[in-house]
Amino acid sequence: MLKQRIEMRDHSAEGNLFFRRTLVAYIGIIVLMLVLLGNLYYLQVESYDTYQTRSNDNRIRVVPVAPPRGLIYDANGVLLAENRPVYSLEIVPEETKDLAKTADDLIALLKLPEGTKEKFLAEVKRQRRFKPVALYEKLTEYQVALFSVNQHNYPGASIEAYLKRYYPFGDTLTHALGYVAKINTRDVERLEKEEKLANYAATKDIGKQGVEKYYEDDLHGVAGYQEVEVNNRGRVVRTLKFQPPIPGKDIYLNIDIRMQLKAQQLLGGQRGAIVMMDPSTGAIIAMESSPSYDPNLFVTGISSANYSALLNDPARPLVNRTTQGIYAPASTVKPMMAVMGLNEGAITPNYRYFGGPSFSIPGTTKKFRDWRRWGHGWLDVYRAIEVSADTYFYDLAYRVGIDKIHDYMTKFGFGRYSGVDLYEETKGVMPSRDWKMARWRQPWYQGDTISVGIGQGYWSATPIQLAKAISILTQNGHDVTPHLLKRLTSATGNEDAPVNQKMALQVKNDSYWKVAQDGMWRVNHGREGSGRLSFAKAPYSSGGKSGTAQVVGLKENQVYNIKTVKAEHRDNALFVAYAPFEAPKAVVALVLENSIGGGGGRAGAPIARQMLDAYLLPPDPQLPPAPVKQSQSEEVAPHE
Repeated sequence: MLKQRIEMRDHSAEGNLFFRRTLVAYIGIIVLMLVLLGNLYYLQVESYDTYQTRSNDNRIRVVPVAPPRGLIYDANGVLLAENRPVYSLEIVPEETKDLAKTADDLIALLKLPEGTKEKFLAEVKRQRRFKPVALYEKLTEYQVALFSVNQHNYPGASIEAYLKRYYPFGDTLTHALGYVAKINTRDVERLEKEEKLANYAATKDIGKQGVEKYYEDDLHGVAGYQEVEVNNRGRVVRTLKFQPPIPGKDIYLNIDIRMQLKAQQLLGGQRGAIVMMDPSTGAIIAMESSPSYDPNLFVTGISSANYSALLNDPARPLVNRTTQGIYAPASTVKPMMAVMGLNEGAITPNYRYFGGPSFSIPGTTKKFRDWRRWGHGWLDVYRAIEVSADTYFYDLAYRVGIDKIHDYMTKFGFGRYSGVDLYEETKGVMPSRDWKMARWRQPWYQGDTISVGIGQGYWSATPIQLAKAISILTQNGHDVTPHLLKRLTSATGNEDAPVNQKMALQVKNDSYWKVAQDGMWRVNHGREGSGRLSFAKAPYSSGGKSGTAQVVGLKENQVYNIKTVKAEHRDNALFVAYAPFEAPKAVVALVLENSIGGGGGRAGAPIARQMLDAYLLPPDPQLPPAPVKQSQSEEVAPHE
């Protein structure tokens, strides 16, 4: 029989042990609570500012607000460039799991046009991270409603409403106005370099050509911003603060849309250019380059096919012929050559020269032919300008020399930028000895000078340079800068464009200007002038000068035949004119490339007359308004 085990328990010791354990537990709990309270104090008090900022960063966003772009008007307040509201479907690529699939689904849902996805993905590659990219602009109200119903299926996609540029006159003013288009990488780099990028944070488009580009800083305005509170899905709950943007300045141009439409109508789609300006101020009244294109194509994003068609078009519609088209000025420069000859003493108003069929440099046998095969007979400077006698000016150029010709003609603005407020301009060429050596590595020959004497050879100029040169002549040597801007307007007031007049050429006797001007009067009103038929019975007097520039040289004894020569080898027709003769209000310079209607007198003078009529005379209430585009039939006049 086992003995029963008797356990002796020390209840006092157990009680002490339990107490100690309980005490340690309480102390641990208190320590933990103190640690928690300490951390809570640190978070709530010591780090309050830091965590409040972090919280606000998640809850509050600062959203830049694009300023409304300034509007563009013509001289009489007709709207030329406006802003129209559009709806754009935009996607933030970084907030979308499968970008390509999302694009496909949205294109199918909204029935967007073919090519939308390709354009979108190409744009994604160009844009910065976390910046929304437009999948499609110009959504209809139905498409907006359809997307809104299904928006929950497309995280990262949203519809934004903003203003889009629109040009109501389409291709009528493209080369003067230019256009805006999406900001690209090069624009971003330039804006960053100029420290302007922050002002474009919410801007989608920027001026790319013409006035839109030249006056970008004025038209754009200053960006604003708004502080908004968003929920956990990024949706705006409320606006906390709003700093409105400062709208861009409105621009009024010197362009008269009535005259611009007239110029477009007269060119009728043929390749050429017309410039009309006020010779006393330099205000450009019309600037038409033909053919043209619709700038709205670029605003909304031109397709690669359409752009390639414009780029490869042999008629070169992308070129602004008024400022970038370079042509031999031909006989239009003979009045300026006359002023030079008078001032240099090479001729006098009464000096007489016998103009035969050709001119030869003394000691040589090469003949430089006159446009009239049998010559003109005895000539003074007035008649030499009127009948455009080549031999007279061959002789003058030979005796004066290329150095003097270059010095004088640069003062008339040839070979220099005109100063027009457009970036798209070329200087042309006013040749010299140094120019030929630098360009061709050849010395200057006397034969080169002879061709320059009638505005041919190496000499090339733009229509706006011709308009400026004639303006200087009509203003007795005073030069004004051609300009499109009339004034800027904003909430703070108006800012008129300055008129900078300076003396371009000081001559020994002011009567020399009158001699050249009288010669131009005889071109339009004399018995032998090439403009006499076009300006017959005009209710105002005017001055003019025609020019016919060879595109290809003729062999000796070869006769130019417009009916048999290739179209691209036809002569260019030029005409310059101004009116009224006594106090000119307008100068017209025009070029018709490879003219089918003949030289400057036949093809150009009728256009110049109609431009001056439209500007100087009140419209005939009995006649219906002329169509915008119409082929021009030319009146036959003597060759120049």
